[in-house]
Amino acid sequence: MKIETVSEICKNIHGEICKAIVGKGEVLRKILLAVLANSHVLLEDYPGLAKTMIAKSLAASTGCRFSRVQFTPDLLPADITGTYVYNQKSSEFDLRKGPIFTNILLADEINRSPPKTQAALLEAMQERQTTLDGRTHELERPFIVLATQNPIEFEGVYQLPEAQLDRFIMKLGVGYPTKADEVTILKHRMKRRRDEFEIEAVADTATIIEMQNAVEDVHGDDDLLSYITNIVGETRVHAQVEVGASPRGSLALLKLARANAAFYSRDYIIPDDVKTVAVEALAHRMIPKASSWVRGFDSKLIVEEALRKVAVPRVD
Repeated sequence: MKIETVSEICKNIHGEICKAIVGKGEVLRKILLAVLANSHVLLEDYPGLAKTMIAKSLAASTGCRFSRVQFTPDLLPADITGTYVYNQKSSEFDLRKGPIFTNILLADEINRSPPKTQAALLEAMQERQTTLDGRTHELERPFIVLATQNPIEFEGVYQLPEAQLDRFIMKLGVGYPTKADEVTILKHRMKRRRDEFEIEAVADTATIIEMQNAVEDVHGDDDLLSYITNIVGETRVHAQVEVGASPRGSLALLKLARANAAFYSRDYIIPDDVKTVAVEALAHRMIPKASSWVRGFDSKLIVEEALRKVAVPRVD
């Protein structure tokens, strides 16, 4: 598939999702970049900001199968992956697949379940497979996890382990709509006369896989690769950082930069592709020092400071 075709399909998908989600075009665009990069997204924001609707609209517009898991304190790993059930007729154990056997999985309020259940997602997110009773089952491509978590709940929640946070290629916030956008939301609801949206499928699973494969052809020269590693390197030596971003952060930045170039119909990376996604790709991969909060630093500011400090390569 040509890069120009990838760009065209992406914009069609983006337009369909924007029918349901008003005023969040850039957030939706970055989620599409994660889909092109064949990776997962963590959405952290307040309740009622359409995080669930974003996931459902993405699945509908891409023609992908969709599953939703509501994470609760009593959720077991088998509730996600599935289990073997004895069949009395055949005298054999049949696999009863869990919701993880899908294309787009919404892990709603992922931080409400204990780490053992959260860890059930790790193998699937990284290896695109799950193991049940010693048997390995491949997951169908594409497989994208959109996880949500509520930042204002402190009781009855479990902090995501660093190993799992690192599996998300980016962490995004949706944010409140502007007053004008919120008025538009109300007008659209009155016009529809119902809560549901009509989203047209403008792609299918085979098309999404072709698009992901096409992104692998986007070129990045040595200067751009050095630029990426220099930015990530700055997060490791910053005075307010306890643990900086790992090489997985460098790979995430490369994958998103290539996806961003493809979105804009380019088969090569430029520095702006890296800058556009750097904060979302790296901020959640760092552990700031305890004193950083007192000094007014957070992970996002540290990445922004790294972007200002690292010299931008010249692109001919």
